[in-house]
Amino acid sequence: MISDLEFMVILARYGNLAAAARALNVTPPAATRRLALLEKRLGVRLVNRTTRSFSLTSEGETYRQHAARILGDIVDMEDIISSSRKPRGLLRINATLGFGRTTVAPLVSGFTRRYPQVEVQMEVTDRPVDLVENGFDLAIRFGALPDKRLNARRILSNRRFLCASPLYLERHGTPASLADLAQHRCIIHRQNDDAYGIWRFAHHDHSEVVKVHGMLSSNDGDIVLGWALDGHGILIRSEWDLAKYLESGRLRVVLPDFTLPDADLYVYYPSQRNLPARTRAFIDFLVAHFDQSGRAEGHADKSAPAG
Repeated sequence: MISDLEFMVILARYGNLAAAARALNVTPPAATRRLALLEKRLGVRLVNRTTRSFSLTSEGETYRQHAARILGDIVDMEDIISSSRKPRGLLRINATLGFGRTTVAPLVSGFTRRYPQVEVQMEVTDRPVDLVENGFDLAIRFGALPDKRLNARRILSNRRFLCASPLYLERHGTPASLADLAQHRCIIHRQNDDAYGIWRFAHHDHSEVVKVHGMLSSNDGDIVLGWALDGHGILIRSEWDLAKYLESGRLRVVLPDFTLPDADLYVYYPSQRNLPARTRAFIDFLVAHFDQSGRAEGHADKSAPAG
């Protein structure tokens, strides 16, 4: 028999008693009675409902949150105890907007075909999120996240380069030093809270910081890459985004002796002694995919903090 915890989670998920009743394979009057009995036992109203609207009260939302966590903990416990069982339960994933949509989402599709008992909730955001506070099982992002509560596993190495189109270089010349960048049109990718127009390089045993200027900037990686392809200036992008354009000659690397911080791809997950089977399975699935495909053909990531 379904528990009160499961009943409230399903009721909140479907948003009305009739839909929840269908999901539970009971009649709407039976679902209504179940809710009434639960409210009577707790001595509080859990749901605000009229003929046209349905919403959880603050007490109902508190009950739902704790119920979802408890049910998740039970699944995790059973997975740990019976590690030979196939992965199952809820897996919550966070990824960047562009890369999440074009690369991670298709991988989720393949993963769920292999593990149909895993329910996946995927959320894409332009900024990194607090995995612990927001209840995510893992995040897939470029660049390091400074959060000691997280474990990280690198799944793809990904260098970054200065680049420009042959058209731009023919018109404006090729910079020979970092100081020359001050005389060039630079396309700026605005990313999270990074200082605007500040580019950081390493050369031999020292680092250098350059303030660049340009008439074009955007927080969208596809947009700035398109402007560079159109010949509007010099851009920093990662090899994941640039590979096919460098190979075809539509873009060229400039100042190759100056190294930029890498934009390696990582999967992050909260520190746990025993990861649930579904989380381990998805991480292994990601690693296997990138081991096989390498960094070949990728789509530009619009929001990677280091892309």
